[in-house]
Amino acid sequence: MIVTSGLAQENDGATAAIEGLKKFDKVRDFTMSQSGNEAYYTLQSPTEEVSVICTSIKKNGDWSTPKITSFSGKYKDLEAFLTQDGLRLYFVSNRPLNDSIPGQKDFDIWYVERANLIEEWSEPVNMGNPINTEHNEFYPALSKNGNLYFTSDNPKGKGRDDIFFSAFKNGGFTDPISLGEHINSEGFEYNAYISHDESYLLFGGYNREDGLGSGDIYISFNEGKGNWSQAKPLPKPINSAQMDYCPFVDEENNTIYFTSRRVTLPNSRFDEFTTFETYINSYENGNSRLYKTDFQIEELRKKIQE
Repeated sequence: MIVTSGLAQENDGATAAIEGLKKFDKVRDFTMSQSGNEAYYTLQSPTEEVSVICTSIKKNGDWSTPKITSFSGKYKDLEAFLTQDGLRLYFVSNRPLNDSIPGQKDFDIWYVERANLIEEWSEPVNMGNPINTEHNEFYPALSKNGNLYFTSDNPKGKGRDDIFFSAFKNGGFTDPISLGEHINSEGFEYNAYISHDESYLLFGGYNREDGLGSGDIYISFNEGKGNWSQAKPLPKPINSAQMDYCPFVDEENNTIYFTSRRVTLPNSRFDEFTTFETYINSYENGNSRLYKTDFQIEELRKKIQE
């Protein structure tokens, strides 16, 4: 059963994740600490022109109200990823390279750091070459060994947007490469999540023939030597007839978090305005929302490879 993840409610015995997010119509992308007590996510305006990265802290079993992070709030920021040690947080922004440059830039990947888990975040640092280019870079995700997976519309890719890979070697990142045709296509691939051990990759694929809707979350398994299995769409109830994207897996607790614009249509016509109003303000009304559900990777692997 899929349950809302922000969500000041409980559904079928599942524990609500972050109180207070239900009232926001544009919530997307999610990352969480290994302890499960610190979360980051993006809140946006209805037109998505305003986009800020917010955080909540879990204390005594309860989540704090959303708070804009120290490094966000001025530019269009989104798609945070917290490393396994919790000491570096990557994110995407259209901010200029420094304050002396007026205006906004294309989207780059940035990061902030802290010396320990109770310190404040540093000033943002642009990842620079070879990761950032004159094209757009989005949705960073890192494996435990530091290898980077991200989205880019770089024309060196195979399609409109591709998933790129850059290995972490000798303290730096190698030149990014577009992953193979088992993952990328001539269309749009985006929002990659890489497992800690790099055994599987999740990503979004748009309007594919084997999908359930406009956008679906796909999975590919690492076959070694740089080879990946043919990507397959995740089954229901993760994917739906609407846009499903931005996966993140809490591997400690076998839970997947993702964004969806799914809609639950009414069974009959609206006879009263109050009924219509209740539906319009319901959770599954087509707005961008966070969801979570159980994610047993070995069971999923067997099912997909049958």
